[in-house]
Amino acid sequence: MPRRQVHVTGTAEAAPLRAALGALRTALGVPSGFPPDVLAEAEAAARSPHPPGRPPDGRADATGLPLFTVDPPGSTDLDQAMHLERRPGGGYRVHYAIADVAAFVTPGGAVDAEAHRRVQTLYFPDGRVPLHPPVLSEGAASLLPDRTVPALLWRIDLDAHGRNVATDVRRALVRSRARLDYATVQRLIDTGTAEEPLALLREVGRLREEQEVARGGVSLPVPEQEVSESDGGYLLEYRPPRPADAWNAQISLLTGMAAADLMTAAGTGVLRTLPAPSTDGAVARLRRSAEALGVPWPHHVSYAALVRGLDPAEPRNAAFLQDCTTLLRGAAYTVFTDGRVPSPAVHAAVADEYTHCTAPLRRLVDRYAGELCVAAVAGREPPEWVRAALPALPDRMAEGARLANRVERESVDVVEAALLMDRVGEVFTGTVVDVRDGDPRTGTVHLGAPAVVARLESPDAPLPLGERIEVRLTRAYPGREKALFVPA
Repeated sequence: MPRRQVHVTGTAEAAPLRAALGALRTALGVPSGFPPDVLAEAEAAARSPHPPGRPPDGRADATGLPLFTVDPPGSTDLDQAMHLERRPGGGYRVHYAIADVAAFVTPGGAVDAEAHRRVQTLYFPDGRVPLHPPVLSEGAASLLPDRTVPALLWRIDLDAHGRNVATDVRRALVRSRARLDYATVQRLIDTGTAEEPLALLREVGRLREEQEVARGGVSLPVPEQEVSESDGGYLLEYRPPRPADAWNAQISLLTGMAAADLMTAAGTGVLRTLPAPSTDGAVARLRRSAEALGVPWPHHVSYAALVRGLDPAEPRNAAFLQDCTTLLRGAAYTVFTDGRVPSPAVHAAVADEYTHCTAPLRRLVDRYAGELCVAAVAGREPPEWVRAALPALPDRMAEGARLANRVERESVDVVEAALLMDRVGEVFTGTVVDVRDGDPRTGTVHLGAPAVVARLESPDAPLPLGERIEVRLTRAYPGREKALFVPA
């Protein structure tokens, strides 16, 4: 069963956990800092952006647009800022500013080379390993409030049903007015105290969700694991996503689809593709998983309809939704040039053509997608440095994704072991959510409290898939022994 990303709140400075996470970074070869030449170049760019090939003239002044950002609390690497408004005569206008990383990065320079080596920001429970030096990613290039910064400013017009009717993107200077977190956004909208640009996030988000349903797409509301301090110790709990999380994601999704449209029309681009799952294989396995977990799935109900109706706060549903992420395996980046758009070119979960373009501070490919879209709207060829890098991008991104996935999986193991190490021998109640093919005595148990998904081994009898059972913790030590349970 795939693991969840873990977020730590509070200091979480238990010595074994801190040491194990440090050892994990070393074992995975994660860089501990940036080389001096990269830092020097980044600091110079932060003082004076617009490297060779990126002149400042022609950039629109959009600093009067009251943009706002929505990110996790305390975030400083802010890629996106938005403003929503109603269009005269009906419909909506979405302004979406994306950090213009290319304004600070010289093609072929030290920062560029280091970004190609790192590929994407890595997230550990106790901190992140950034793609770009913090002087850029958390400073000059970040869309922090009350600062004038360069951005790629998208303008997407929607009709009254939330359908995209017009797209534009160009370089601009922008100035965000507010840095909001998800909980604050949800509270302001729920209490009716949000000003219209923010209040429209619910309206536009819901319309875009309806459009997702209409085209057959699906978003997985997978709960996250959060570690928090409590009475001198630590708790591991599930946090189901809020509606505001999904509405915000729909704006990013909308932009990624609009970017794919621009690139396919221009004939050069990079798409995020995902093949449709096999109904005889992957979907059939999920049906068996749903039955075992006690998640009702009538035969006349589609996979997408089922997922949309599940409450992720229910442990069985959370386990099944996590299992559903197996259908996302096989996602890739697909480059095309000279009008030779691949077929099929869609992302099966999006149910349309789609690309990554909204997180250039944290993901290498997004900088290139943004440049391709700006060129497409301007009716000119992409810069040579973009075209030269395209062929190698899919492999670089695949390597980065493999490392990021490993960081996520092993970080979860470390955190779970750290929080359980003093509870070896205790009995817990959990649900058997997976049984290994060919070895029914080995599987996975999903605990409700604490929020743990760990290995389960039976010494003799097969494990009862889908049943709630008592299990005993037999080992757990961060960095040395993953949490292991046996039937009690």
